[in-house]
Amino acid sequence: MIVTGGGRGIGAATALLAAERGFKVCVNYRQDKESALSLAKRIGGIAVQADVSSEQEVLRMFDEVDRKLGRLGALVNNAGIVDLGTRVEKVSAARIVRMFGINVLGSFLCAREAIKRMSTRNGGSGGAIVNVSSIAAKLGGAGEYVDYAASKGAIDTFTIGLSKEVGAEGIRVNAVRPGIIRTEIHESSGDPARVERIGATAPLGRAGDAEEVARAILWLLSDEASYLSGALVDVSGGR
Repeated sequence: MIVTGGGRGIGAATALLAAERGFKVCVNYRQDKESALSLAKRIGGIAVQADVSSEQEVLRMFDEVDRKLGRLGALVNNAGIVDLGTRVEKVSAARIVRMFGINVLGSFLCAREAIKRMSTRNGGSGGAIVNVSSIAAKLGGAGEYVDYAASKGAIDTFTIGLSKEVGAEGIRVNAVRPGIIRTEIHESSGDPARVERIGATAPLGRAGDAEEVARAILWLLSDEASYLSGALVDVSGGR
């Protein structure tokens, strides 16, 4: 399995749980080498640096996984970024390009390389992909993160379309849409306190934990979800 953005947060929780369930895991990271290496050592996997918005770096990562871990059976497109909360009228073109580069282009590039290896059409033996979207894709992110929400809306459409494209080739494609989850990503939003503040407004009355999202991801990758593809699973406390 490859988990992009796997060094922290939902990605790290997913890598840990995947290793417990028998996967050989590649922990992908962009900047936080120390966290990724520590996690990879802990679970007996590998850590591979790659900016998923760079085609050449994605190709290098998949080549390294081929050499060190063998046949790829699962991909978790988790790498994603957010930025300071702001209105659309103040959003720069550079911010939008960066946001969509990592959140959308990265998922396309990694899925493309995974399909080349997993599709029965290409001589593979099947597999599963889980894209990490966000409940923001449904809620819109007005006044704060419309650009982030739009990037995750693209992931929802990508999930549905790709599931139909490769379903007959032995590949299931689903997405999870986390709500407010206690992870480090909120530190870059400029308002870390929003996690508990907004989490308390969910029908379940709290923010979620990364492990709760990881369990949904591993279920979608498992044989227990063998007839599920093209699904958008909300892990959002009812929001």
